[in-house]
Formats: sequence, C-alpha cells, structure tokens
Amino acid sequence: MQRAAILLAAGLGTRMRSSLPKAMHPIAGRPMLRHLVAACEEVFDRIVVVTGPDMPMLEKAAAPHATVVQHERLGTGHAALQAAPLLRDFDGDVAVLYADNPLITAATLRRLLQARESADIALLAMRPADPARYGRVLPHEDGGIARVVEWKDATEAERAITLCNVGVVCASAGQLFGWLRGLGNDNAAGEYYLPDAVAAARAEGFRAVAVEAEEAECRGINSRIELAAAEAAVQAALRERAMAGGATLVRPESVTLSHDTVIGQDVTIGPDVVIAPGVTIEDGVEIRAFSHLESCTIRRGAVIGPFARLRPGTEIGAGAHVGNFVELKAAMLGEGAKANHLSYIGDASIGARTNIGAGTITCNYDGYAKHRTAVGQGVFIGSNATLVAPVTLGDGAFVAAGSTITADVAPDAMAFGRARQDQKEGRAAAFRAQRRAPPTKTEKP
Repeated sequence: MQRAAILLAAGLGTRMRSSLPKAMHPIAGRPMLRHLVAACEEVFDRIVVVTGPDMPMLEKAAAPHATVVQHERLGTGHAALQAAPLLRDFDGDVAVLYADNPLITAATLRRLLQARESADIALLAMRPADPARYGRVLPHEDGGIARVVEWKDATEAERAITLCNVGVVCASAGQLFGWLRGLGNDNAAGEYYLPDAVAAARAEGFRAVAVEAEEAECRGINSRIELAAAEAAVQAALRERAMAGGATLVRPESVTLSHDTVIGQDVTIGPDVVIAPGVTIEDGVEIRAFSHLESCTIRRGAVIGPFARLRPGTEIGAGAHVGNFVELKAAMLGEGAKANHLSYIGDASIGARTNIGAGTITCNYDGYAKHRTAVGQGVFIGSNATLVAPVTLGDGAFVAAGSTITADVAPDAMAFGRARQDQKEGRAAAFRAQRRAPPTKTEKP
C-alpha cells in the first residue's frame, strides 16, 4: 500500500516574533521543516507540504516534494484539506503532521502506520510532564479513543486527563478527506481542527486509536524559548552519538554539532568548538578549542586550532596542521602541510609538506572576481608573505619573509618581493636627540 504525508507548515510563528516562517527556524543547522521531511522520507512514498502565502523559502526547503498554499488560515483541518487535490488519485494511507513538531522519528511514524492497520483512524499522543494547554485525548469504552478536545474548550474534568494530543492523524485518503470536508468550526477559536476528524470517524461508527510517543520527540515549537529547548535536546543527542562512536569531547556541553556532522574514531574535540553543517572529520583528528568549522573535510590525523576557522569548500589533508587564528576558504591544504599562525588562505591549493609562514595571506579578490593561488609541494613561504592571485608557486620554491609575490615562481626558485633595505648610520641617535631638544620659536610645541 502506498503511503503519503501532508506536512502543515503555513504557520506564521507569531510568538517567534520573526519575519522568518516558523518552520524555517533551524535546529542543529537545519530548518524545522527539513527535520520532519527527512523523517518522512524514510517512511512515506509521497510528501505534500502546505505553506502560507508568500513563503518562497518554504517551497524551496520542501523541494523536491510538492507544495500547496493555504491562502486563508482557517485551522489545521482546513490546511490539511488543501492537499486533497494533489492526492486526488491517491489510494492509500495519509498521515498529517506539523512542521513545528520537527523531532518525530521515523520509528514513531512506522508505529502510527502499523496502528492504523487495526483501526480506521490513528492519532499520535503523549503524556507530558506538564500537560499545560495541550488538547486532551478522551478515552472510549472499546479501549480506543473517543475524541480530542482542545484545552480552551475542555471542562475541568477533561483537563485532568493526562493523555495529550500531538495532532498527528493517519487514515485512508478517501476517509480522511471526507471527514475533513465535514468538519465544523463551532469552537472557541472558530477554526476547523484536524483532530476533530477522530470524533467524525466515531460518529460514523469507525474505530479510533492513539499511539503514545515520548514527549521529547513530540514537543511543539512555538517560541524562541521552546526552540532553544529543542536545540539543547538535539545537541545532547548528537554529542552522545559522537562519543558513543569513539570521539572524545573534552567539555561536551560547550561543543555545538550539526545534524549531518560526521565524526570518526579517536577524534578529540576541545571546548567551545562550533561545527556547522557539511563537516566530515576523519579518524584521529584533533580539533582544538574555539575553532569554527563549516562545509569542510578534515582528513585523518590533522590538527586544527585553537581559534581556527575553516569555511566552505576547504579540505585539510592527512596530518596537516592549521594553527591559531588561521582562516581557510575554498582551499585545499595538502598532506602534512602546515599553516600554524595568523594566516588567510582563500581560493588556494597548497601542496603536501608546504609550510605557510605566520601572517601569510592570499589576495584572492580584486574587487570584481575571485582568483586562485596554486602552491606546489615542499614550498617554504616566509612570514608576512602576500601572494597576489592568480599566481603559481612551483614545487620546492622558497619565498622570502615579507615578500609580495605578483608573478609565478618557478620550482626550486627563491623569490624576493620586497624593497631593498636602506641604512643611515647614526641617524637613530640624532633623531632621538632632536625629539628631546626643546622646540625653537619657529617650531610648534
């Protein structure tokens, strides 16, 4: 049987106090919507995302899956119904989920679909430590559930129930859309509620059941405070996974990882390291304190930091060293190469065993375009050298400290790109004496 998911992502996120659509706020470097899409891709054959008007970034984030716009925000039941035309010929089960419940796992979704096989409609529920203002799931005498009541519409007795609605429902496409079309909005908010499909199913004599899941994965995110709590939970899980895989995190609570971070065995990560999306770290690497990495690859046995920054497109070769206050962007540092101090290496290829002296920079931008620097193997570049791209340094070349290199350097050649030093004997003493003497009448003090 084919299975489809409808993801509701039209919320403005008023409590976020942001111009960014709520579903685009990131957790572990990935928008909430993409977290949910990733889980659904493991389980469902088709995915439709319901967005609000003028939300092109949501449509882009949903790709390659279909999107549909809810032009009027009349409630979750109304939102789910907007996907019906895109599933007109679909004959299978449909689950409706919320983009602001981004941490639901594929395993829980499989349990929901399995429960649907023994009932006509299945609902995802939880028992939170603080039920607060969640909707309550009311039991039925047959052991299933009778209906869902929103907190604002519930009686005191109903609010005392601890089983709370997550909001996710699953039923056959034909039945679900039929129940949604028949929903009313006679409630405190005047909206068409998706969970009311449970009561609609019961009214026609169909059976409804609830599937309980952990609160941690069902948490709704409607504010910056809830977003921070979700981030903390995800970070804790990512750190635990990294350490279980053989990495040492010196002070785990200070390390920030991303949803797609790949970390090998015997990796050591120091305090206050930030790893943005797109980073792969191979075995035996050491990342020292206060380093920032994004969209880069670090090969086996390399040492990074402290206070290093690796920007997108960077690859660090096996056994290479990147030291304090060194920044690389779209650069390849070859095996065993070293850039240990205070350097910027952008749009460059640095050969194996090459040494980059302190203060060296590649001038890759001329105000209009970026240009590349190519440095061969076994090259020595002295301190405070400036390499003006495009430029190529051959294998074994030697660049004197303080040089500005504007032309290619041949293999094994020594390049000097600085002004000749001039020396005035005794001038320093005379200068100091002049400074100590009182000013004349014609001189300004």
